[in-house]
Amino acid sequence: MIIHTLKEQGKIHPPHWLINNVQYLTIIGSEAYGVTKDESDHDIYGFVIPPKEEIFPHLKGEIPGFGKHFRRFEQWEEHHILHNGKQYDFTVYSIVKYFQLCMENNPNIIDSLSTPQNCVIHITQIGQMVRENRKMFLHKGVWHKFKGYAYSQMHKMKSKERDGKRKEMVDKYGYDVKFAYHIVRLLNEVEQILIEGDLDLQRNNEQLKSIRRGEWSEQQIIDYFNAKEKHLEELYTKSTLPNLPDEQRIKALLLQCLEQHYGSLDKVVITTDKYEQALRQISEICKSLGM
Repeated sequence: MIIHTLKEQGKIHPPHWLINNVQYLTIIGSEAYGVTKDESDHDIYGFVIPPKEEIFPHLKGEIPGFGKHFRRFEQWEEHHILHNGKQYDFTVYSIVKYFQLCMENNPNIIDSLSTPQNCVIHITQIGQMVRENRKMFLHKGVWHKFKGYAYSQMHKMKSKERDGKRKEMVDKYGYDVKFAYHIVRLLNEVEQILIEGDLDLQRNNEQLKSIRRGEWSEQQIIDYFNAKEKHLEELYTKSTLPNLPDEQRIKALLLQCLEQHYGSLDKVVITTDKYEQALRQISEICKSLGM
């Protein structure tokens, strides 16, 4: 595994427990989208299962709302790591934060579960289980998340303040083609999700490569965005995706992953079946009505 090699070489400094508990690592970015260039960096995302007391802080004596709280692990990041002539950026999340971001339909995290198999550089049984259940996280809120990211890329594309390679790009093409291709990519991706409930990251790679080559004008990108936005608003209303994430189902998957890693969770988690949940809801309604 690459992070083990880089740690042995002293190039990265993750928490001491991280390497042996990583469940999933995949290359995202241009390589996963099928538009990579020789000078492209490797962006690696994934998730790890931290020590049990990081997930269940009461095991180390923490009482929510009282006294000092321990700093909880959420993610490890290191960037611009040179190795064999390539530059690597690492972002490895705690499984809890990873699930939360998946449930929020964060575009980068949704992409990370849909990368081509050749981009997956490390995966355990738990990682495979999460990847196979990726559709579980999708809901209609995906349109708002992806649209927000597309708007952000549009704003950056229109700004001409650049330095380094990005300035050379703007000088050459008149606008930033990298931001431009991300706009189109995000719109294409969310269209797939709204229609199919799944995602193929490389379906439109020839279109994206033509944008990166500067074969589209900036105005064409803007026109594409405006036309696609209207179309996607219509798709949003017709989509068969659920309006909200199925939080209980996703939580059950998370607990299944944790139990497979730690062993039995009987002493740290109290789970309720659907009948107990229904009785609690009825009780809360009765209380609210003063019954």
